[in-house]
Amino acid sequence: MSNDFEVFYKSLLDLVKSFEKKNVLVKMYSDPDSNIIRIYGERSDGLSLAKTGLDEIEELALTTAEHHPYWGLLYNGSQILKIVLEKWNCTLTDDEIKQIQWYADEIKNSSGNANSHHDDE
Repeated sequence: MSNDFEVFYKSLLDLVKSFEKKNVLVKMYSDPDSNIIRIYGERSDGLSLAKTGLDEIEELALTTAEHHPYWGLLYNGSQILKIVLEKWNCTLTDDEIKQIQWYADEIKNSSGNANSHHDDE
């Protein structure tokens, strides 16, 4: 952890503790090796957290060059998850199921590229 980030992290911990004393509950996750801190309100649920994490995966997929051997796996997998999470408390429509099947076929097609990359190593 960089020194500046470590100082920030310790200050943030103090801030979180000060709010806990006021009965404001927050959830905090940190990964010091990656310089990542996440703070969630007490009413955050697993579905909301999954959608937020998927946003980050989707951003990586959209900013990764299409010629990267894992791009198709990442992008198409994230699109399937996006549909599933959006419809988590609902029923998938026939069109959404067809979209998922199409993305799954794309994953099958792109897995050959990922395997050829692995064979090159």
